Amino acid sequence: MDSNPISFDNTEIAFAHRSDNALKKAYRLFLLMGNPFLVALGTKVTPWAMQIGLPVNGLIRATIFKQFVGGETLEETADVVQTLAGSNVQVILDYGAEGKEGEQAFDHACNEFIKVIEYASTQPNIPYMSIKVTGFARFSLLEKMDSLMHASKSTSLVKRYEDALKGLLEEEKEEWHRVHKRMTKICEAAVGQEIGVLVDAEESWVQDPVDALTMLMMDKYNRGALTLYNTAQLYRHDRLAFLIKMCEAAKERDFLLGVKLVRGAYMEKERNRAKEKGYDSPIQESKKNTDNDYDNALKLCIENISHIGVIIATHNEGSNLLATNLLKGAGLPVDHPHIHFSQLYGMSDSITFNLARAGCSVSKYLPFGPIKDVIPYLMRRAEENTSVKGQTGRELSLIRKELKRRNGL
Repeated sequence: MDSNPISFDNTEIAFAHRSDNALKKAYRLFLLMGNPFLVALGTKVTPWAMQIGLPVNGLIRATIFKQFVGGETLEETADVVQTLAGSNVQVILDYGAEGKEGEQAFDHACNEFIKVIEYASTQPNIPYMSIKVTGFARFSLLEKMDSLMHASKSTSLVKRYEDALKGLLEEEKEEWHRVHKRMTKICEAAVGQEIGVLVDAEESWVQDPVDALTMLMMDKYNRGALTLYNTAQLYRHDRLAFLIKMCEAAKERDFLLGVKLVRGAYMEKERNRAKEKGYDSPIQESKKNTDNDYDNALKLCIENISHIGVIIATHNEGSNLLATNLLKGAGLPVDHPHIHFSQLYGMSDSITFNLARAGCSVSKYLPFGPIKDVIPYLMRRAEENTSVKGQTGRELSLIRKELKRRNGL
């Protein structure tokens, strides 16, 4: 373990796994993603071009897909996983199919998630995988459950969930039973193979049933060991209070709370819907409020580390440094088994690889899947790098610095 203070400016460590050619390609890609007009045009034209069968796959595969995705199949991720392992960086596998509907598609997604768990269990460098409940549950059913939960007068998440179930039609109750069964199958496979499952966050108007289902599964499967993790999006102004309540519930029920802390991924969509439907936006009023709640959530998790396992999933340098300082201040090792850091593959290598060098448990979130299936994910990455203030500029300046260092300039 490196005893020196952690710095995210060491580009030699950050990009040791990248060739000069790969760095130059990444530089050109981030340069393009820094142009809002080009990104807006690309995110509209690309899905359309694929839908009508234009031959754009090769271009996508060689550029944005290669930067942010591990491959089209599980087997294709092996090279990336091996490269990351060389720098003590682990992997969170994510089967990237989104937006499918129908019972057959839901069963298929469930089976694919289980295949990922089984594959991860054969690899020493893949401790976690990620799932989306919308991958195996009808979106409009989740919407109805969420609405019914909000109509309940109870302050208990689980009680509101039980009240909502009573309000479903008989065929909807049967459909929800199948959703519950799929989630149970995934959890049991994960427990059997000792692989952590991270449940992704969804839009706020379907999040409550996802939270309730995940909490019920934690109560059952997170006994003595961490298997399941829920996701808290701290750009929502109610999530810190939610996290406090979940921590209290875990202590009261004597199970381990697993939580992945993120800032958030649906900001514009959330604000636009709130405005359109005339309700108060669930999004924080300022980035400062989001940052404060994120850092307070970190403190809460580390202060309750015996009851909480936390995935610190952020590209914010300040929050990552705060976490390491809080651990050191509490006399805890930076590789404590209940603490894990993670960043998206293709972004923030300066954080990931410098954390790994300092001895932290850290991973890359690595999606995989056919190009047509991961297009929504790729479009979000392009938009994120354009909209997040300073993100693209930071990536470009670090790559430029490393290329200059390699050329002795």
